Amino acid sequence: MILSDVLRSRVLDDEGRSVGIVIDARFVLDGVPHGPLADARLVGFIVSPHTGSSFLGYERHDDGRPALIARVLRWHHRGSFLVHWEDIARLDDTRVILRPGYRRISPALLGAQRR
Repeated sequence: MILSDVLRSRVLDDEGRSVGIVIDARFVLDGVPHGPLADARLVGFIVSPHTGSSFLGYERHDDGRPALIARVLRWHHRGSFLVHWEDIARLDDTRVILRPGYRRISPALLGAQRR
């Protein structure tokens, strides 16, 4: 399965209730930090309960966003969360099913610096 197959998939909790749509994936770089040999590892998916569109990268940090765009994206993506890979019970062609007791984590990057 490739990432484009998962994006826009419906996300269900362990009881089959819809909790949103996959709008993005979160990766970390392992190995040499930001070097050419660093390996990308999937951490989890960003899930939005209201929309199938992405944050356009603005969820990563608070500084540097134009105020109007920030306001619109905050409203449009209210309730969005990161779900860790370990909290995913199953993936299929159209759905991501979460394990019992999954955690909703803020999609903001902690310690993100403006570049």
